[in-house]
Amino acid sequence: MGAAPMNNATATFLSTLWRRWTGPDDPAVASPVPTRVGYRTNARDRQRDRRFTDGIYVEWSPKTLTQLLHEELPDVEIMVVSNREPYIHNRTPEGEISLQLPASGLVSALEPVMRTCGGTWIAHGSGSADHDTVDEHDRLRVPPAHPEYTLRRVWLSDEEIDGHYYGFSNEGLWPLCHTAFVRPLFRAEDWEAYRAVNQKFADVVVAEAGREDPIVLVQDYHFALLPRMIRNALPKATIITFWHIPWPNGETFGICPWREEIIDGLLGSTVLGFHTRQHCNNFLDATDRFMESRIDREQGSVILRGRDTLIRPYPISIEWPPAALATQGSIAECRRAVHARLGLADDVRIAVGIERFDYTKGILDRMAAVHDLLTQHPEWKEKIAFVQAAAPTRSKLGAYDKLQSDAVRLADAINAAHGTAGWKPIHLVIRHHDQREVYELFRAADVCVVSSLHDGMNLVAKEFVAARDDEQGVLVLSSFAGASRELSEALIVNPYDTRAMADAFAVALRMPESEQRDRMRLMRDVVRQRNVHRWAAQMLIDAARIRRRETIQALTADE
Repeated sequence: MGAAPMNNATATFLSTLWRRWTGPDDPAVASPVPTRVGYRTNARDRQRDRRFTDGIYVEWSPKTLTQLLHEELPDVEIMVVSNREPYIHNRTPEGEISLQLPASGLVSALEPVMRTCGGTWIAHGSGSADHDTVDEHDRLRVPPAHPEYTLRRVWLSDEEIDGHYYGFSNEGLWPLCHTAFVRPLFRAEDWEAYRAVNQKFADVVVAEAGREDPIVLVQDYHFALLPRMIRNALPKATIITFWHIPWPNGETFGICPWREEIIDGLLGSTVLGFHTRQHCNNFLDATDRFMESRIDREQGSVILRGRDTLIRPYPISIEWPPAALATQGSIAECRRAVHARLGLADDVRIAVGIERFDYTKGILDRMAAVHDLLTQHPEWKEKIAFVQAAAPTRSKLGAYDKLQSDAVRLADAINAAHGTAGWKPIHLVIRHHDQREVYELFRAADVCVVSSLHDGMNLVAKEFVAARDDEQGVLVLSSFAGASRELSEALIVNPYDTRAMADAFAVALRMPESEQRDRMRLMRDVVRQRNVHRWAAQMLIDAARIRRRETIQALTADE
């Protein structure tokens, strides 16, 4: 069958985008395949992987995490603070209340920990029916079917959301930290809203705390000022702050007009965690540049106004095994279901990309790589379909709205250039996908592509690996995602290099099953061993040591 004809407008648009992403006509492209199979580790990682002093290896799970809490932190009160809530209640057009589980890496990482630890999760109540499902204290026991912890919702006005969330957090800090070549916007009124919302959450933490020394897990860039505010109100609290996005180098961070206030706020933490050692080093460099403090780089700590903050890498991960796998059919069943839903012939190979519509994720770049693959290797026409599942997000912001419209136009242009009457290479599915649908796509796929232009970790890569209990499938992974530091058996690519991305697709599609199995086994070992319970355990072990040390110091001071 011949390709469908293109009109002039489509041809012009495709040509413009093609020039944007294509490098030199004849680049010297290095193979995207890693030269050595086997994940890298070091003495510190190996030590932390062992829970007990006898050197006995322990698989981190809800059971071992519970044991840790019982032994190291008996009777501790744990609180989590995040902008996004783990359960959202919305009202349908028919007036019914529906429950939504947000597609969020932060939520998917923390929710299993909270189910294990109990305690209170404080978050913005964003759902249209959230008010209708809480008690008189704005609390709700979750998960709904088997309650194990308390969700405390905080209400924000439209003005607070615009200034704190859309303004300073996502037009300022987000592009600043991701260095994604979108100019950060810093407005004084957004900063005032950001500070006010941080104080509102600090007041709720203090009100909800049942004791003077809780462990408070502060999550992400929405709450840079919160640790210091909590420290001022609860001096004995153990505050563990985790920054889920990258931290840029000191010169880049210096763009922010309120750089000193942000660093000071974060240094109210007992422990400040990032995904990678590089992000820790960048934070230390920024602190050294802008703050009068004492930095111990060997120990990874900062002393500010007489108080010590540990700066540590804690690579975040996922639950093992993922709960979503329990309801999945076999690999063959998932393939049949996805092929049928998309109208694909049985022999068509499937590549998938799954994330929010965000300019840091490299969605346009991977679609351009599909175009290059089909241009350089026309034998793959009618034999591959790329499925991009993308959830709309932050659509009030111009950069996000433009990304979505550009993605639609690019998909249409590529389909017009290469598609036939019965086949199109790009399937762009713009809607929220629940975990069941996501894991079905993972299990149906021959290739999963994660082409982040910059990412703190990226849990999609780890979820794909966890979904493949058949030990098949190939992960194409950006070198600028934190996950590439752990999943070195993926095909590591530069997402800015379209030709290399296309070559990686070709290598993935031709990879023998035996090589897929070798790579996938090693990556699954990493994700299994370094799961989300280990991530939480590392931070809680460090917190327990600090609490013991502070207790000893207090006793010594009293003598």
